[in-house]
Amino acid sequence: MTAANPSGMSNFRLPVDRLAPHIMQAMEAFDAAADKVSLDQRLLELVRTRASQINACAFCVNAHTQAAAEAGATPKQLATLTTWREAPFFSERERAALLLTEAVTLMSQAAVTDEVWAEVGAHFTETEQAELLWSIAVINVWNRIAGTAHPWPVA
Repeated sequence: MTAANPSGMSNFRLPVDRLAPHIMQAMEAFDAAADKVSLDQRLLELVRTRASQINACAFCVNAHTQAAAEAGATPKQLATLTTWREAPFFSERERAALLLTEAVTLMSQAAVTDEVWAEVGAHFTETEQAELLWSIAVINVWNRIAGTAHPWPVA
């Protein structure tokens, strides 16, 4: 354990939550607001897990895989989430949510298309689309903080 690494963890970098608590509080409030949606918790956790996989955030993948299982995601869904397009274990609504999740998370590679929005619109109301988009945005922020600073251990 060193001053630069008070936790003794090999991947610890910076305790951003403690160094900028006012921003952490705002982020937690943002997260709480995005969690107060009409969408099914299982669907939200699949979305959060998929975004976290894409962003290679071990802390978030671990946390949201566990939360998805607790919310009712099946072992087959969790095992095949990275291959959801080919796996038969997802509903059309879940597929639309995962499609938007990937498009938004990877938007630096390609714009979110009208075709993606049309698919999402076929399965979600406009309010649900807004809630889904905010939820995707929130997990992407968490992924960037946790995946960069490694302020928390992967438990």
